[in-house]
Amino acid sequence: MRGSIPERSPPVKEALRELVHSAIRTLQGNGVLPADLDLPNFVIERARSREHGDFATNVAMLLAKPARAKPRELAEKLVAALPANALVAKVEIAGPGFINFFLAATAYHAEAGRILSEGPTYGRNQSGAGHTVGVEFVSANPTGPLHVGHGRAAAIGDCLSRLLEATGWNVKREFYYNDAGVQIQNLAISVQARARGIGPGDAGWPEDGYRGDYIADVARAYLGGETVIADGHALTGAKNPDDLEAIRHFAVASLRREQDLDLQAFGVGFDVYFLESSLYTDGKVEETVRELVAHGHTYEEGGALWLRTTDFGDDKDRVMRKSDGTYTYFLPDVAYHRSKWLRGYERAITELGSDHHGSLARVRAGLQALDCGIPKGWPEYVLHQMVTVMRGGEEVKISKRAGSYVTLRDLIDETGRDATRYFLIARKGDSQLVFDIDLARSQSNDNPVYYIQYAHARVCRVLEELAERSLPPVDTQAGIAGMARLDTEHEQILLTELSRYPEVVEAAANNLEPHLIAQYLRELAGALHSYYHEHKWIVDDAALRNARITLAVATRQVIRNGLDLLGLSAPEKM
Repeated sequence: MRGSIPERSPPVKEALRELVHSAIRTLQGNGVLPADLDLPNFVIERARSREHGDFATNVAMLLAKPARAKPRELAEKLVAALPANALVAKVEIAGPGFINFFLAATAYHAEAGRILSEGPTYGRNQSGAGHTVGVEFVSANPTGPLHVGHGRAAAIGDCLSRLLEATGWNVKREFYYNDAGVQIQNLAISVQARARGIGPGDAGWPEDGYRGDYIADVARAYLGGETVIADGHALTGAKNPDDLEAIRHFAVASLRREQDLDLQAFGVGFDVYFLESSLYTDGKVEETVRELVAHGHTYEEGGALWLRTTDFGDDKDRVMRKSDGTYTYFLPDVAYHRSKWLRGYERAITELGSDHHGSLARVRAGLQALDCGIPKGWPEYVLHQMVTVMRGGEEVKISKRAGSYVTLRDLIDETGRDATRYFLIARKGDSQLVFDIDLARSQSNDNPVYYIQYAHARVCRVLEELAERSLPPVDTQAGIAGMARLDTEHEQILLTELSRYPEVVEAAANNLEPHLIAQYLRELAGALHSYYHEHKWIVDDAALRNARITLAVATRQVIRNGLDLLGLSAPEKM
């Protein structure tokens, strides 16, 4: 490609908002609106139908009261006060006072220029202003390989982190290891039983023992004196089947390492690994109890210590410390989230399976009871539903290695990282998801990730064809200048779809819904494929050829940017 792109123009919505602000200032100057007007947060949004223009705003309805005018009358005055702008073809008033903007074709041409000018940064914004947000996700107990539900959590959490980074947040990815409690004890005695030659079904097998083959693998590694490295620390098997504490430490380290390898294969990494056990060893649990007691939100009853969580919106008070002196799960959760606040997380987001929804209100209530400035609604929660794995029209329920469930590694090995990530992120988290292995492996237009990546590769192939036909490389500067030639329905649809991308990124980040990016990419790929099939891009007319291929190159850039937000590759050949 050759040619430089002209200096960027502002995004269309930004330009329209400034036009409205200018009209408001004019009406303030002539006394129609108060000079000390407290400007409302009006919206400029895509019109639901092209018959009503490209964008609409509700500003007249919001300003009617301070203007002491009917919304439609004020809308007429605002429209009259709008400065002339080449991006706007006409403005109409609809209904009770909506102002509808019909854009000139040059507005979409300018947006294509922005795409090529900004490249990988197109669609990003700085709304997060560098503030710190902690995103906790996966946080699996280190008692076995990651299952497909953990995979969905990993895909959602990682894509959320990428979206927040793309919108200006300083993101800290965090994994919380539940390395304390009954489940860890069951893990240790399961490995010990295997180390002693006892297997599931044998006399002496623990009632709540873990049955997967991976337990036998850990036992063999322990007895063999192997060394595992987890979170930068090396631990060597002590070989003694009677040393349950040594077995526990080795088993946890082994499975933490295995989970790390699974996540690496999935393209997911973390900035912070936080151990539940550290809350006890560092005194954070007792410190949290002291703070709650000091602020007068606790009471004793039946030998137990209770927290008045009902004072903060919970449906009933909660036990923190049982009569036997042990803590309930609720308390370390509060202590853990308190640590996030003390570590400077201005915003905290926790991604969890929907089966945890019952604990959300009590944790927030516990944090409010600390009276330490934590905002209401902190942390934010993103929940995901179950995943059903299908192959050949039948549900797959078990893994050869894990024994009782489908592992994340199973899916990666069968369908590849890209397909696994896309399928696990493609639907909103709070909806149940069916993962069809056969579809994920297929190289067809029915496979959405193949369909999207093929759109990217298709543009790359067209650029190669230019050289093969001894034609000059696409001149993107001339292509942008010549976009007035792009007057077909397919070209208009594609230009409109491209201009939506920054809004989709903003909405996906603000609503914590990364599936919106996946859905958008599928629609954009569909528009590109339709354009390719209906219109030749490599034509004899050099000006038209440059314009069409420049549009395709801009589409390729947006597809690549969107794939990056989902953690997917953008292949040039398929």
